[in-house]
Amino acid sequence: MVSRRLLRVKTLQICYAYLKSSDQSINQAEKELFFSIQKSYDLYHYLLLLVLDVVDYADSRIELAKKKQIPTQEDLIPNTKFVDNKLIKILNQNVNLKKYLNDQKLSWVNYPELIKNLYLEIRDSEVYKKYMLSETSGFNEDKKFISDIYSKVIINFESLYQNLEEQSIFWNDDIEFVIGMIIKSLRAFKASSDEKVDLMPLFKNEEDRDFVKRLFRRAVLGYKEYEQLISKFIKNWDVERIAFMDIVVMNLAIAEMVEFSEIPVKVSLDEYIEIAKFYSTEKSNVFINGILDKIVEHLKKEGTIKKIGRGLIGEIV
Repeated sequence: MVSRRLLRVKTLQICYAYLKSSDQSINQAEKELFFSIQKSYDLYHYLLLLVLDVVDYADSRIELAKKKQIPTQEDLIPNTKFVDNKLIKILNQNVNLKKYLNDQKLSWVNYPELIKNLYLEIRDSEVYKKYMLSETSGFNEDKKFISDIYSKVIINFESLYQNLEEQSIFWNDDIEFVIGMIIKSLRAFKASSDEKVDLMPLFKNEEDRDFVKRLFRRAVLGYKEYEQLISKFIKNWDVERIAFMDIVVMNLAIAEMVEFSEIPVKVSLDEYIEIAKFYSTEKSNVFINGILDKIVEHLKKEGTIKKIGRGLIGEIV
């Protein structure tokens, strides 16, 4: 499922675009938000397919090598550990993955150079060399190797970022999040798994879907009120001179703390301070942290922030 962190990032991006726009309705922006989240789910399946296509390419190279006029011993008796990877074989048969890819018409067929170059990147990696030379073999080793390929090779493959950015504006910031989803998904596979293993759902549950909708609505409808609140706690600063992204991040943080009584204040603060590190200026996270601390203290005193549920009543930030 799409993580809460990515859901917050997507909401931030659409809020920013909506507040900068003068001709978009809330309903249109909300539809774009859910479309953006759906595109992340597309990418999840698309990147699962990527490794399958790389393995197919590796297999085709082995077959071509055998047909050389003067093949070497290595050509005739190749190390097929990579192409025979047991997890890859299970993924290749997964009916849910096949159906989704077919329904959404997702394919790497138009990007053979990317597949080739990624194969070469994998082949030259220490992860690959260690795996191919290892004398131990089994499903767990095969699964760990594929996870390592995602976390150590694919995540650092710059050409992939460039390619995906050209394919969809919605994928610019998603790759690392989605690779995390994939690695988590792979843990569920076992040697005995069949072709019907479920992949991650789009949302963990209806609460996550509701979280996105309520957060977005509260943030945009309460923007003016929250902007005025922020301005009260900014000493020696003109609110109009502060990076607009900082204002939107703080606006979203306030909206979440006010709207969701079941989410601890500390969780909301930590999330948006981390997000600010990537989406605003170099020192924004420190600035935002300081301002939000003051706002939280104020809102708690006036009773606007109320937390209920086990371990949340009377929580201290």
